[in-house]
Order: sequence, then structure tokens, then C-alpha cells
Amino acid sequence: MNKLALYGGEKTKNTPFGTGKRFGIEELKQLEEALNQNTLFYWAGHKVKEFTKKFADMYGMNYCVAASSGTAAIHVALATVGVTAGDEVIVAPITDMGSIIGILFQNAIPVFADLEPYTFNMSAKSIEEKITDKTKAILVVHLAGNAADMDAIMDVAHRHSIKVVEDCAQSYLSYYKGKLVGTIGDIGCFSLNDFKHISAGDGGMLILNNEDYYKKALRFADKNYDRLSGDPAAMRKVPFLAPNYRMSELQGAVAIAQLDRLEMICTKRNEFGDRITNEIAGLKGIYPPQVIKGGKSSYWFYMFRIDESEMKVSRSEFSAALQAEGIPNSEGYIPACIYEYDLLANKNAFPESDIPFSINHTASEVEYCKGMCPVAEEILNTSIRVYINEFFTNDDILDIINAIKKVWKYYQNR
Repeated sequence: MNKLALYGGEKTKNTPFGTGKRFGIEELKQLEEALNQNTLFYWAGHKVKEFTKKFADMYGMNYCVAASSGTAAIHVALATVGVTAGDEVIVAPITDMGSIIGILFQNAIPVFADLEPYTFNMSAKSIEEKITDKTKAILVVHLAGNAADMDAIMDVAHRHSIKVVEDCAQSYLSYYKGKLVGTIGDIGCFSLNDFKHISAGDGGMLILNNEDYYKKALRFADKNYDRLSGDPAAMRKVPFLAPNYRMSELQGAVAIAQLDRLEMICTKRNEFGDRITNEIAGLKGIYPPQVIKGGKSSYWFYMFRIDESEMKVSRSEFSAALQAEGIPNSEGYIPACIYEYDLLANKNAFPESDIPFSINHTASEVEYCKGMCPVAEEILNTSIRVYINEFFTNDDILDIINAIKKVWKYYQNR
């Protein structure tokens, strides 16, 4: 039996992982053109408009609206479909704060549905169990490049006349049964955060087909100004409060160049992630991420679960052993389900206020606590996240596979 590096054996990975430059002369060219416009305002310049058209065309959608971040894109989408004070929005408990900030700023209530154990995405059954007469929307988070079961979710939404917003921040060019995620619900939202597949430093987009929604989203992202009217007086007739979430021409310029790299990035990540799954799927006690048949993941990260009783080792020791083999990883994804965060557990979204939890509810009716979504909690307690990116080499992926197999074999035969 090969001795683990954790106990003094030779490491599996003895060479650096492949790296590369995310930005280059293409971005510089676009930035120069943006600066030469002598304006960086999105409505006066051409870069944001060019980028949103290019992105809408890539996804086969009628419209794309730019925003200042992925978080802002979600907020705009929720407002566009009518989420307002006292409404409820069903969302996943394993996600980033960016998924719930817009809910809370609309003075609406986040309601958490449990997840499928191996796709790590919301279960349609759990969603339906959470629906009340106050439910306005479902915010579907496609986690880590993997599509949720959208047929089942859309069936629930249609039967209950509920809008669906897709959070695709981690899931560029991911597919569900041949359809791009972000094109299935009412609105799809994306992020250009520096840690996503492509980046403009920050930024976000909404894609949609409904013209009325397009006009509402364009206004809401821009202080509720009606720039499409062409009438300066009419433009500033603001019907209700909206934020300033405008994307600058500099972000739009970088995003144009980044978009040309997107297919390559996602193709590589899909290839690498699927290869790892194919190699470790038969190992007793190891459960790779499940991609629904007909789907395609773009693997923002690669996360698998272990069964500690079948593996004869704790998740923490397995993770430490993998790290010692030269494979960076982390236990789980976020420290706890988002409903355990202080601002929700203490109902303290705004200082010294129980709003929005007391709007159309009594604050005591709204509860966030450990145990609400047991499958999601089990996922976080049994999963290991491995980092992959498009700059890795085939040898890097082989080292990851061999390290997982080596650690598995050691503990299986111990």
C-alpha cells in the first residue's frame, strides 16, 4: 500500500499547477476604444450596448440588461418580476449572500428549500412544500456550474403562477437537457465578478425575452429613469424607488473581450470535471456531483461527497490527506447554510429593525435555524471542494484523480 504523504510518504503532485493570464491585448484594445469615445457612461457610449447584444445573441435571447454586479442583476430581476414588500422568495440555502441581498432590499422574505443530495441544487418537491399565498418568485441557484432540475421546478412554478429567476453566476454555458441555463425561467442572471468564469472586475447581466420586463429592468438598474423614451422630461418621471446599478463603459469593454474566451473556458472546465467524475465514480464511499442526463456542467469548482462510514475515515482527515498529496481543497463550500448567518438567524437585516420580517407577517412567524434543510446541511458536512480551472493541464487533472484514488485506497485497506 502506498504510504500517504500525510504520514511521510511521497506526494502525488510534485509539480506546479498550470497557470495563465486571464487578460491580454484584446482587453487593452477594447479599453482603448472605450476611452477614445470620450465618455464612459453606458447610455452615451457603445461598449455596454455592444456587450449586452453580444451576450443576448450568444444565449439566443431577445434582450440583455447590464448591471454593476451579479448581486445587482439578481436584485433588478426580482424587482422586475414584481417582488415587493412582504412577498416571499424561495431560494437555495447553499449560495452566496448575493442571492439573498436583493430579496431583503425589496423588503421580501427569503424562504429556503432543501436540495437534491448530489446535484447540490434545489429540490422541486421541497420548493412546492415551501409555497404559500405570499410566494412571488423562485430564485433557482445553479451551483458550481451544474444545472438544477428545471423541468420539475418550472412545472411547480407554472401550477402555482410563480415567477422564476435563474442565478447563473457560477454557471456560464451550462446546459439542462440541451437548453442553456438562464434561458428557461423568466429571467437569467450572471456575474462578472473577478472570481467567475469570465470577469470585468465586477458587473452583471440579465437575459430575458419579455419586452415589458426588459423595459422595467433597464429602468430599475438606472434609478428608474426611462431612457428609452428619448424625452428628457419624461425620463425623470420616476414612479418608485430604484437603485443606481449601471455598468460603466470600462466594464463593458473588458467584458466584450472576455466573452470571446468564454466557450474555451467552459469547454475546458467541462472536460476536466467530467474526466474526474468518470475516474472516481466507482470508488466506494465517494459520490461525485450528479449532472442530470442531457446536461452539461461548466464546473466553477468540483465538489464531491464522501460517506464517512463507507470510507472508514472522517471528511476532515480525507481532506487533509488530499492536501498533503499536493491537491488544494477545502471542506465543504460555505461554513454553514445561509439561514444560519447572523442577519437571518437574528432577523437583523437592517440595524435595530425587524423589517422585512414583520411586513405581512409577525416577526415571530419567520424562523431561521439549524435543521431547516437537512440535506443541504449534510452536503456541507460531507463534501470536499477541489479547485480546477481552464489553465490546468491534462497532467494536473491526472494528478488530482490519482491523489483521490491513492487516499481512497489507503483508507479502504487500512
